[in-house]
Amino acid sequence: MAWLSLPVAARASALKTQNVFLIISDGLRWQEVFCGAEEALINKENGGVADTNALRQSYWRPSPESRRCALLPFMWTEIAQHGQILGNQAKGSVVSVSNGKKFSYPGYNEILSGSGDPRVDSNDKRPNPNVNVFEWLSGSAGLKGRVAVFGTWDVFPYIFNIERSHLPIWPGWEPRFARWEISAPAYLTELRSETPPMWEDLMWDSFLFHAARDYVKRSHPRLLFVGFGETDEWAHAGRYDQYLEAAHRVDQFVRRLWEVAQSMRQYRGKTTFILTADHGRGSGPAAWKDHGEKVAGAEGDWIAIIGPDTAALGERGQTQPVTESQLAATIAALLGEDYCRAVPRSGVPITEVIGTPGRSSQGTPNPPR
Repeated sequence: MAWLSLPVAARASALKTQNVFLIISDGLRWQEVFCGAEEALINKENGGVADTNALRQSYWRPSPESRRCALLPFMWTEIAQHGQILGNQAKGSVVSVSNGKKFSYPGYNEILSGSGDPRVDSNDKRPNPNVNVFEWLSGSAGLKGRVAVFGTWDVFPYIFNIERSHLPIWPGWEPRFARWEISAPAYLTELRSETPPMWEDLMWDSFLFHAARDYVKRSHPRLLFVGFGETDEWAHAGRYDQYLEAAHRVDQFVRRLWEVAQSMRQYRGKTTFILTADHGRGSGPAAWKDHGEKVAGAEGDWIAIIGPDTAALGERGQTQPVTESQLAATIAALLGEDYCRAVPRSGVPITEVIGTPGRSSQGTPNPPR
């Protein structure tokens, strides 16, 4: 409809958002986001939990609403009060992965490029053939030199195709990406080198948070990607206690980033945060650990958005179905750009979270490639 056909200058002048932070907690299920801790997994047999009493004290409450507040307090106070949260399937709000693969690289590609791609069919370290919305926006005058990527997983330099996009990234992981690596504080570089990694391809979320927060204070990026990974790793390991703790930490990292943004003139009242996951997970005593095209329910996802152009509607119910493929165009639209015009196969913006009239948020099928 009319809004998406307006000239870019007119759209931009109607919006207050000048900065967008895209924050992803890898593999965090919509079930925990909306219902908090699942009682059937708070045990050793199903959830690998040794100290069930301590975990219940931290995260078990009588109702789903109180449990989710205990697990994700920033999500359910600040964002629920001043933004929108989509994806509670029990209330008729469905957010889903549309790439069919239901694992990480295809999920990140869909989120960032606006559509699934059958060529992206593994987590192998292969340069992404698709130009993503971060790379596309980095070419615009107002965003040149103001886009950055922070990710705990060593595949991110390939997902963002750093050798082609030249996006600044931390960490670089490999010498081939060193020229585009963001300089982290000396104490953090030293701490990272002295701390034994838990996983060979993933760093601790806390390291990433401190590096990203320092960069925000120092360099004032307008478009920032922050990819946390511990939620997925602990779930695969069958450690429900550590999975919940990792989710809680991500919520607190987001709170602290938001507080930094609200304390700075460059960001206060001008910044939108978008939170999501790259895929869902299965359900039940064993399937919660896994995802992939054979895992039922792993296409379920969630999206939370807070910012000056997002109406404070809180937890949504009975919304039009939304897919990950709509996030790229939504990010661009918030920054006054029409990604769908440049990339027609992309999902359309989720206009309901931008607070302006426009086309339906229901995604249209992507044409075959």
